[in-house]
Amino acid sequence: MKSAIHPTYFPQAKVKCACGNQFTVGSTLEEINIEVCSNCHPFFSGKAKVIDTAGKVEKFKERMGKKKSLASMRGGKKHKMAKREARRQAARNEGKKV
Repeated sequence: MKSAIHPTYFPQAKVKCACGNQFTVGSTLEEINIEVCSNCHPFFSGKAKVIDTAGKVEKFKERMGKKKSLASMRGGKKHKMAKREARRQAARNEGKKV
């Protein structure tokens, strides 16, 4: 086995979680930072909580709010369908007159 190609192994590597929990494992990295561990993960802890690191839930809610406000300004789908039907009726009526 070649000795110069393998990474250095640290048997007491420190793992730090965002919740403050720390433990040691064997790894090729000396220190590992993680966002979720068994201490704070909902499956292991039995507590349900929303993990939203990038603010995706807020972004989604903001987009949906904008869509709803635009839909109310335009009148919504029913208004759009009624307008389309009125145009069709007008086209049919003009076709009968000719």
